[in-house]
Amino acid sequence: MPRKQLQTPAFKSEVRQDQIVCHLKQEPSVSVDEVIDWDPLPVSSHAKNTVNPIRKIVDALSVPPNPEKSLIKLHLGDPTLTGKLPPCEVTTRALVEAATSHKYDGYGPSVGFLEAREAVVERYSNKNAPFTADDVILASGASHALQLAIEAVADAGDNILIPAPGFPLYMTLCRPHGIEDRAYRLDMKRGAMVDLKHMESLIDERTKAIIVNNPSNPTGAVFPKEHLEEILKIANRHHLTVIADEIYGDLVYDGAEFIPIAELSPKVPVITCDGIAKRWLVPGWRLGWVIVHDRFNVLGEVKKGMIALSQKIVGPCALVQGALPTILRETPESFFDNVKEVLSANASVVYNSLRMVPGLHPVRPHGAMYMMVGIDRAVYGDETSFVQGLIKEQSVFCLPGSAFSAPNWFRVVLTYPEEVTLEACHRITEFCGDLLAASPLSSDVLIDGDVSPVLEDEGCPVADEIDFDSGSSTESGEPSVESRAISPV
Repeated sequence: MPRKQLQTPAFKSEVRQDQIVCHLKQEPSVSVDEVIDWDPLPVSSHAKNTVNPIRKIVDALSVPPNPEKSLIKLHLGDPTLTGKLPPCEVTTRALVEAATSHKYDGYGPSVGFLEAREAVVERYSNKNAPFTADDVILASGASHALQLAIEAVADAGDNILIPAPGFPLYMTLCRPHGIEDRAYRLDMKRGAMVDLKHMESLIDERTKAIIVNNPSNPTGAVFPKEHLEEILKIANRHHLTVIADEIYGDLVYDGAEFIPIAELSPKVPVITCDGIAKRWLVPGWRLGWVIVHDRFNVLGEVKKGMIALSQKIVGPCALVQGALPTILRETPESFFDNVKEVLSANASVVYNSLRMVPGLHPVRPHGAMYMMVGIDRAVYGDETSFVQGLIKEQSVFCLPGSAFSAPNWFRVVLTYPEEVTLEACHRITEFCGDLLAASPLSSDVLIDGDVSPVLEDEGCPVADEIDFDSGSSTESGEPSVESRAISPV
């Protein structure tokens, strides 16, 4: 039977398409000379205090690249942009099947579909860190998972310890709520391990949690078991929750081993924040999760709070939730092995190339997707000028360390094809050679082939307000109270 046509109501006069277009393009009816008695609406303090340091710093790097050289973007932590690391076919097929099934077109529970949460349990729960689907809250990416955790554990006036160098979003998530972010040092002379003394010195009665990022963005450090246990001892002594940012999880290489901190923590409650963005190479899909490891019900009220907070976004993307069980169960290990091989190869290329450049001090990573490179200020100036010059002269875009509270460093992304990484290293070497040739220090301080650092502290000053050159610290060598906080970007 032919389908019956819907009857539209008749209008008194026809409206032509050209009349509609004319109406849409019509000028505003208010004259530019007309005055209204409205005052400008001020922005909320919450919005005004929400600042992403990376965005601010990237905007300040607005210099034109060299038009004669192709642009190499070593600053973006998005593995999809390089063309070398596409997502697994299993992952994309799972999303297509979820979409075409039409089972996930509607709203789901704010904490996520049960089958998706059970898939997280199936993959990550074990005898050392057991949990159930009731301990899982799905989020719109790991960044949203971090937001849930931070907002649930701390109030205005409280403080949370964060790493420096570290992911700047920690600051962004704390400050609009009046939560103080206190930065503990990562010792770049010791492979970016936590300065445990400094960490503990920052704790007071308003400290609510310690954020531990392992593997680390931006350093690429992977914390060994013994180091994680020392962090847990501090947390246990002061009854502090650990918020574990483990988005890079098993993304380790060159013999490193990733150990989830919750597996070492029978007493200290751990809120793990994770997701599919980095290891499954789909950061735009925006699906992450919170796992509450809490054997003694210390976080019972906090978990209720995170469930309440999850209702703000009415749950993450239903389609990706529908695909999640297949993604977690069926992605072959060979896919992850290939990603690790690319990262390891690029890390070797960058490290072996830049360590031979006078005044540059790369720290070899063993996880995540990045490498930090220290620069000697006496030779190259500050890191922002260095990065700007690198863009202008060589069309290589790195991210200055100030984006991560690490002045005198820059970060390199390791996700490009190896030939592109080699070309980038060649250009960085050439750029440094030109600067050295023009520098009066090149003959007085740096002997040909000498890669020893010019600055004290091995050219790698720690990212805080202490001026190591002037020696402004307490007699004990520990930073003074006034200098503990990282200065905001």
